[in-house]
Amino acid sequence: MSSISSHPQDFVASFTSETLPIAGRIVRMGPGSISPILHRHAYPDHLGEILGEALILATLVGSGMKLDGRVLTQAEGDGPVSMLVGEYSSDGAVRAYSRFEQERWSYLEKVNKGEKPHMPQLFGSMGALALIIVQNKPNVQPYQGVVPLAKGTLAACAEDYFHRSEQVETCLLMAARKDVAGEWRGAGIMIQRIAGDEARGETEEGWREAQALFSTLTIDELMSEELSAPDLLFRLFHEGGVRMDTPKSLVDRCTCNEERLRNTLASMPDESLRELVEPDGTLKMDCQFCARHYDIPIDAVTNSLN
Repeated sequence: MSSISSHPQDFVASFTSETLPIAGRIVRMGPGSISPILHRHAYPDHLGEILGEALILATLVGSGMKLDGRVLTQAEGDGPVSMLVGEYSSDGAVRAYSRFEQERWSYLEKVNKGEKPHMPQLFGSMGALALIIVQNKPNVQPYQGVVPLAKGTLAACAEDYFHRSEQVETCLLMAARKDVAGEWRGAGIMIQRIAGDEARGETEEGWREAQALFSTLTIDELMSEELSAPDLLFRLFHEGGVRMDTPKSLVDRCTCNEERLRNTLASMPDESLRELVEPDGTLKMDCQFCARHYDIPIDAVTNSLN
């Protein structure tokens, strides 16, 4: 076990088993990350839960990659929810947002009688989940892998993605919900099978054992504020031994800035910019993630409209 006895409320950490062929990560989010993000837009509770899961998924995936950049989980479709995005940056910054139609969402909740919607209900028959990797290198193009949103939960769709696109057997459990004080909390855990080799031998039997142990974990245990992450991992995998690495802090911080926005606007056709110009000569923009407002003088974008 890790010797660390206490952790911040917002963190992600890797862990390994001494005997089972798994590599894993565990994340917990609270007042420093997921809660302000979801409160900022006042999403309906079930949508907040699913957007929180997208943010947790991006963090679980991104924190396992040794890169300087960002990992996004992006779901799109033609259902009541047209898009949701969770983003993890390699410095520990996280952000998320969703677009949905209030009228269609209200109808869906009425049909479901308060039950949490499944993925096809949210995104329609053409819904798709993309995992996008964006490196902070100008010459490296973003990588994107896509899988249909055909399973009931986001976790099941993500497991399908890893099986299809990465050929990596994966188990995921994620949840986001409000506590008794109305603050959002989130948690997630992921294990992936380590392939066999000459030193390790075949890992099929060990993976089946890991899956069986993982299946005993409940959402309440995963979310418990009384059960620390090291204690949870020890309870889950103690027979084989488990070691958790030093956790990495997570923080609600948007990556938007005026320079990046100006560069984006400058790449648009003049005709499109002309339609956006306000009477005072500015382009008024709001960040979809953090809701920050920008007033960009048109002269700062292009001189061709003068």
